[in-house]
Amino acid sequence: MTSLPPRAGRRCHNSVNPLHSTVYFSPDFAKELAEIGIEDARAAYFAGRAAALGAVGPGTVTATFYNFNHELVALHVPAVWDIASPETVLAARLRAVDSTLRRLLGDEAVASPEMAEAARLALRAAEGCTRYARPLYAAHADLPVPEEPHLAYWHAATLLREHRGDGHLAALLDAGLDPLEALVSHTATGKGMAPRWILGTRGWRRADWDAAAVRLRERGILDAEGELTEAGTALRAEVEDRTDRLDLAPYELLGAEGVDRLTELARGFLLAAVAAGAFPADLSGKG
Repeated sequence: MTSLPPRAGRRCHNSVNPLHSTVYFSPDFAKELAEIGIEDARAAYFAGRAAALGAVGPGTVTATFYNFNHELVALHVPAVWDIASPETVLAARLRAVDSTLRRLLGDEAVASPEMAEAARLALRAAEGCTRYARPLYAAHADLPVPEEPHLAYWHAATLLREHRGDGHLAALLDAGLDPLEALVSHTATGKGMAPRWILGTRGWRRADWDAAAVRLRERGILDAEGELTEAGTALRAEVEDRTDRLDLAPYELLGAEGVDRLTELARGFLLAAVAAGAFPADLSGKG
């Protein structure tokens, strides 16, 4: 094991993870899911991300996704599996990944030695992940690795994302942040999803958001203007630091040189995807 510089794993994750996320904002994903009969955007997201778990019920999706309103989940799960099986959804998702990455990055980048190198490094890092207490990671780890390098890279990014995400939920629970409190406090950092996106996709009402903000003020995490207090800033920092500790193994396995190189490659792909319009301009922020 090679000792890593502080937050090297987080920096690598922050470069690798967004390229994974591009598929869920892609018109290609909506098209592929619609073609197998899943036309509702929220049903498509639940199915696309949960399919690796099998034909699970709403409780499993709510538990593993954490910050969605259970009532919204239950509107679509398990009914979505009557429209398309998890296997059919996974195949549609991978087709969407292929077309999305080709559209955002171009065929030359998709077929480049750099993409193949990124796939090798990310898959090597994923060998350091562990299944126990990490349901979304463990489910995706049971899927076969695609042969084409860009699809293998996306698969590895998915493994690394869900491994960190499963650990992040443990950190949120330990911090005493319920699903909406986690969202509100993250948005208050200026790095989270904008409230209009959260309310439009997570199934919460403005009254739910405001009630969570009141609870956070009563705990001294937010001030009267909705900004993080000193204690709130410290709490959010500790959540991220604890997440880093729970997610250290894959990056320790890859080693400092490998982590630096994967971060460099991933950042290049991410910048190209962002420049090609991979994400809505108003996705993040406090407004």
